Amino acid sequence: MLEQWSGFYKLSLQQRLEKVKKFANLTDEEVAILLSRGPMSLEVADKISENVIGTISLPLAIAPNFIINSKEILVPMAIEEPSVVAAASHGAKLAAKTGGFKTSYSGSIMIGQIQLSEVEDIEKKYNLILEKKKEIVAEAKKYSSSIEKYGGGVQDCYPRIVATSRGKMLVVEFLIDVVDSMGANTINTILENTAPYLQQLVGGKIRLRILSNLCLFRVASAVAVWKAEDCGGEEGIEAILDCWALAMSDPFRRATHNKGVMNGVDAVLLACGQDWRAVEAAAHTYSALKNGALTFFQKNASGDLEGKILLPLAVGVVGGTLNINPTAKICLKILGVQTAGELAQVLAAVGLAQNFAALRALALEGIQKGHMKLHARHLALSAQVPDQYLEKVIEWMIANSKISIEGAKEGLEAIKKEEKI
Repeated sequence: MLEQWSGFYKLSLQQRLEKVKKFANLTDEEVAILLSRGPMSLEVADKISENVIGTISLPLAIAPNFIINSKEILVPMAIEEPSVVAAASHGAKLAAKTGGFKTSYSGSIMIGQIQLSEVEDIEKKYNLILEKKKEIVAEAKKYSSSIEKYGGGVQDCYPRIVATSRGKMLVVEFLIDVVDSMGANTINTILENTAPYLQQLVGGKIRLRILSNLCLFRVASAVAVWKAEDCGGEEGIEAILDCWALAMSDPFRRATHNKGVMNGVDAVLLACGQDWRAVEAAAHTYSALKNGALTFFQKNASGDLEGKILLPLAVGVVGGTLNINPTAKICLKILGVQTAGELAQVLAAVGLAQNFAALRALALEGIQKGHMKLHARHLALSAQVPDQYLEKVIEWMIANSKISIEGAKEGLEAIKKEEKI
């Protein structure tokens, strides 16, 4: 199934685009948008953001080799770091040998918070909210018609008493199904309209009325197995598990370990027009909350490496700026996702593939080997090495430990001199 993507990175840009066009059924117009120097016009940019003076671009790459729930997926990634794309693709290719990624999604339930300060008899008001829960939910439902017609809406609410430096505060949290949208605007609208009703019920002063990005009830998971021989054998698996164990126990390592997950996730979020900042905040808070890394690894009964990821993901395929962001719409089409749940599951698989590839590289050969080859390529291109000499010059630079623009120029001269001899 994956043979058609073998050597994908060696193709010309036009050849790669033709393969993606055929795979994803892109129209000529969509391909033209991807090929244009500025896929987003200034007029569109001005509608999306504030004080616009231009646009900024990132390379849009494709990570092939992903098999997710027995379906072949091409993953678009907007990122300037080539090693991230290469690692995700390689991790997915090795996972494909055992069937790829099995993923699931908990549903699109988000949490919205209404904060009330200076509430008298706060414990009594806490119990009052529990007693009046049905009435409170019914009030909130009055403002959720925009999402109810798609099968979502307010599901439940519950109070919490939070001790702060400014005294105890009452927080009423609403569980809201936002279906296929990210949900921020919908949730905030519901909360702002429901807050006066709550204030009338319990008193106090209304403060925050806003969603929480810690979406504990909107989690995607992915599981994959990598054969022992692709992990450096039994000793390689032991090395990978040791690296992972440090991330579970040491916050300094965990921060970088989790970045290894988000390297891939963020690139897909950017390509697909998502709020990557919200996902980043949720992921790192989630990791801190459970006091552990975002991924889990173990040796299975067959002696192979099994990996799993749980990731809170507030993403959407409708709403926001998606309707006017042409490249994001094309990227969602390339992915072939129709729902927020499908997008979330792809992101979980990408995060797991990315993290496995990083751990494997760190445990077996050190992270710099792959990085240096890609860095040498950038430097050789900066030195304007002709295409016909590029690969030879890169090999010369690495072999001679001269990873610099001067090294690229020196390597080019040395190779030309060899050819004359």
